[in-house]
Amino acid sequence: MQKSTSSSSFGPGGLDLSQTFFKSISNTAPPSPTKRHTKISVIGVGNVGMAIAQTILTQDLADELALVDAKSDKLRGEMLDLQHAAAFLPRTKIQASMDYSVTSGSDLCIVTAGARQNPGESRLNLLQRNVALFKSIVPPLVKYSPETILLIVSNPVDVLTYVAWKLSGFPANRVIGSGTNLDSSRFRFLIADHLDVNAQDVQAYIVGEHGDSSVALWSGISVGGVPVLSFLERQQIALEKETLEKIHKEVVQCAYEVIGLKGYTSWAIGYSVANLARTILRDQRRIHPVSVLAKGFYGIDGGDVFLSLPAQLSRSGVLGVTNVHLTDEETQQLKNSAKTILEVQCQLGI
Repeated sequence: MQKSTSSSSFGPGGLDLSQTFFKSISNTAPPSPTKRHTKISVIGVGNVGMAIAQTILTQDLADELALVDAKSDKLRGEMLDLQHAAAFLPRTKIQASMDYSVTSGSDLCIVTAGARQNPGESRLNLLQRNVALFKSIVPPLVKYSPETILLIVSNPVDVLTYVAWKLSGFPANRVIGSGTNLDSSRFRFLIADHLDVNAQDVQAYIVGEHGDSSVALWSGISVGGVPVLSFLERQQIALEKETLEKIHKEVVQCAYEVIGLKGYTSWAIGYSVANLARTILRDQRRIHPVSVLAKGFYGIDGGDVFLSLPAQLSRSGVLGVTNVHLTDEETQQLKNSAKTILEVQCQLGI
């Protein structure tokens, strides 16, 4: 499939109307060299990839959007569908191709592509197929955009972020996994729902693996700046541990419930990833729980492992990991989560 994009050329000989439709004013200066042109590439145009692309467009996060997929008809169809909404969206150049050269010069490359699990297939075999897929994705992204930031969304996101880091040769600050950014949003929603407040006024993190061994940082939850657990303790209000565990379990099960009801998740992860893209590309230096190289933090050792920690993000990627206070129990749970991921990585031979 050849690269396709909108064109101002019409009629025999491809008359370029953009040069004849407008008359230049006199004494003009060339465009400012300081004006930044922002380009985002999305690899994989499945449900998740297109939810991300659509959210990026509606939030006006890029001047140029490139889509890449292995299925040519699906890819062209999605591109055309987005282009036909041009009258209702901020002006963005949308391109699509099976050739990774379309991603050239990207500021941010978002990888959502992944193999589907076959009936009876083990998780390890599925992961090995995804590693093979990443070997065909990451090197060309690096070739055409050597200064880009890689944002991995494909699951299992922590292990595949590690794989992307190893394949890219990039410094660790420029390879990020979407991690538990969405899990933490679900966590904040459930807490807000329990307390009948706006989720934006709740600060709460899920860290560790994006999966069953994730860790809810109950000790750090605050609502409107008020630490919840210490407030309840001062008010002599008992909060049973079973209640906390039930809420965390609900967070973990949220995605499974959505998949069971509609067959896949898309919109929430679309907003979550667009939220990360905004922070990175606009240098907002906000803190997000995302998958980063965690070795050396909170006593995590034993090998290079990516898992989610509250990290400050900027135009250069990860600036650092915040010094969130963890209880001894939370620290141990985080170490156990890292061990779970490392055990899987050791079987890959990368």
